[in-house]
Amino acid sequence: MSLVGALTLFFVLAAMAALPSSSVALVVARSALSGVRHGMAVAAGIVAGDLIFMTMAILSMAALASQLGALFVLIKYAAGLYLIWFGVGLILRQRAKASPDESAPVPRSTRAGLVGSFAAGLLLTLGDIKAIFFYASLLPTFVHLGALSGVDIALLSAITAVSVGGVKVVYALSAHRLAVTANGFAYRDQAKTLAGAFFVAAGGYLLMKP
Repeated sequence: MSLVGALTLFFVLAAMAALPSSSVALVVARSALSGVRHGMAVAAGIVAGDLIFMTMAILSMAALASQLGALFVLIKYAAGLYLIWFGVGLILRQRAKASPDESAPVPRSTRAGLVGSFAAGLLLTLGDIKAIFFYASLLPTFVHLGALSGVDIALLSAITAVSVGGVKVVYALSAHRLAVTANGFAYRDQAKTLAGAFFVAAGGYLLMKP
């Protein structure tokens, strides 16, 4: 891959990652409500999913992916149910906060929460099987898939990780900064409830998405 081709691919992937989408919304919401580390964990999950699809495209496994459609349908449903579960939990926790209960369970560890955020990003990405066809049609524009070396594959992986991950991290940092700035905002609790409703709606959309 030439330097011009690498830079062009980088900016194409970055532009696609910057477009408003359910993955951007998930990064923003997790970063604003749970901290920037959670937003970055979601971003890492999204990058991992993109790398899986890119690898399948490089290995010319698009046809196999279509044959394994049922598996990706199950992943899509898992992602949708997770988003609904997370949204409902957010709404319930917000309501419980209004009437604190001393017997309420201790929140789970930060590490477990980060794993959940990573899994949310990964499942949300893998739930969109069409992404593999995007990579399968995009990559041949820049490289000959049948003549790729290990160095080429490593370069493609790095470009994908930095472009997609970098954009999502910028979203996470921006959302966290806005959340900190609005920490004393009178309607911040209502905003959390609204965010929970958004997750439920996003999960429902993913379940009904063809």
